[in-house]
Amino acid sequence: MWNRRKRSQSDQSDEVIFPLKIDELKNLLVETFVNSSSLNFTKYKINNKNVAVFFIDYQVEGAKLGPFLEPLLEFDSDKEFTYQTLLNGLPLSTGSTSNTLKDIQKKLISGEAFIYIEKEKQAISYPLTIKETRSPGKAETESLVLGPKIAFTESILKNMNIIRWQINSTDLVFEEFTVGKQAPREVRIAYMKSVANEDDVNTIRQRIKELDVDQIEGTIVLKQYLEDSQTNLFPQFDETELPDRFAYNVTRGKIGVLVDGSPTSFIAPATLFSFLESTEDLYMRWQAGSFLRILRFLAMFFSILVTPTYVAAATYQYAIIPSQLLVSIGQSRAAVPFPPIFEALLLEFLLELLREAGARLPTKVGQTMGIVGGIVIGQAAVEAGLTSNILIIVVAMSALSSFTTPSYLFGTTIRLIRFPLIILAGFLGLAGIVFGVSFLLIHLLRLTSLGRPYLVPIYPLRLADFNKVFFRTPFSYESKRAKSYRPKDLIRFNKKDAKQKRDIDE
Repeated sequence: MWNRRKRSQSDQSDEVIFPLKIDELKNLLVETFVNSSSLNFTKYKINNKNVAVFFIDYQVEGAKLGPFLEPLLEFDSDKEFTYQTLLNGLPLSTGSTSNTLKDIQKKLISGEAFIYIEKEKQAISYPLTIKETRSPGKAETESLVLGPKIAFTESILKNMNIIRWQINSTDLVFEEFTVGKQAPREVRIAYMKSVANEDDVNTIRQRIKELDVDQIEGTIVLKQYLEDSQTNLFPQFDETELPDRFAYNVTRGKIGVLVDGSPTSFIAPATLFSFLESTEDLYMRWQAGSFLRILRFLAMFFSILVTPTYVAAATYQYAIIPSQLLVSIGQSRAAVPFPPIFEALLLEFLLELLREAGARLPTKVGQTMGIVGGIVIGQAAVEAGLTSNILIIVVAMSALSSFTTPSYLFGTTIRLIRFPLIILAGFLGLAGIVFGVSFLLIHLLRLTSLGRPYLVPIYPLRLADFNKVFFRTPFSYESKRAKSYRPKDLIRFNKKDAKQKRDIDE
């Protein structure tokens, strides 16, 4: 019954409501808006015609109301009062017309002011929107030593302007969508028309169009709706708040997505290795950039495996531990009454508590909490016999390794993976770690991002793309885009011309 009534109201809102008398229009709008006190509805008499001006107070910028109302109130009585003369007389951008209740509602809540001449078949509206935005600042979740420090803001128009400034090309395309029925938001996808794979563009375009939700809270929420698997632990699209990283990926053939009101964007498709790349690698010499990229890969494996390996070795596989180190571990654990699995889970849990507390507290207090809290709690745990010194070192090294990941969401995924591996190591030893890693690898082999394999260029094997993923080469050797994403235009520049050097007198 309720669904039938709701559907009936929706059908009526799509019907043409004009022509109406001014009082009838006012009553209809008052009934439509729950909080009708914010609806400013004023009636005027111009050239013997009743005219209504209506808008929502807090959505309209006061400075724009004067130029909007002045030509209307001072209209020349010698001219015929029509919509066309009104459009020509208002010193504003071109107005638009509406004749359905649904269209009027949508424009009112987006900050447009309406003019309606009694008994006409349409109303005219002008955008007088007021939007509170901040100036671009530094990125909060992605820290850089080299490269641009500017970050996205909550204004999608400012973000598009920054991207257009970064990619000064007519080939750059911004496609506009509206997502959300109750609280619609503007969504833009950005791609290079002559480079991006058409199938990828069509796929993400179709997923956005078919998304049927009341509202989206931001870019990260939209990303989860559009991913290939919403139940998967691994993020399948790469998020960023850095315009230069966004522009870098778009020019390489990927698709970027922006959401109005969100200072974060995401890039599709992505691979497991995309989350370990940083634009900072580009601003260093290729040797240093390659070293840092390889370091992040090693840190990822170290962060996942070092604590489970300690638990397995201290519980079952004593033979793999050198004899001198085994004596130290035995002396360190002599006063600890708990098995290694409980000891490791306790320390990992305390570390996550400290991390979360430091993130939620004010910046200066959070930094102090993380440093002092870690030292005090760690020392107290050792003295109380709850854990050993060696395990504190192991857990600290594992935590430091997870911090090297440029993507915050991917770093969180790595930390979560450690817990089931520690449990498997505590019950099955090294065999449990092998089982867990094998299950994880099979899972990653089946995972896709926008239909593309998640482990490319390892699976399927693309040797030509290794220098774009695992290490860096001099720019003169990177004349081709990555084959893994199947771009329309594979060639970036002529390799022979790039290597050829000429003196000024040649």
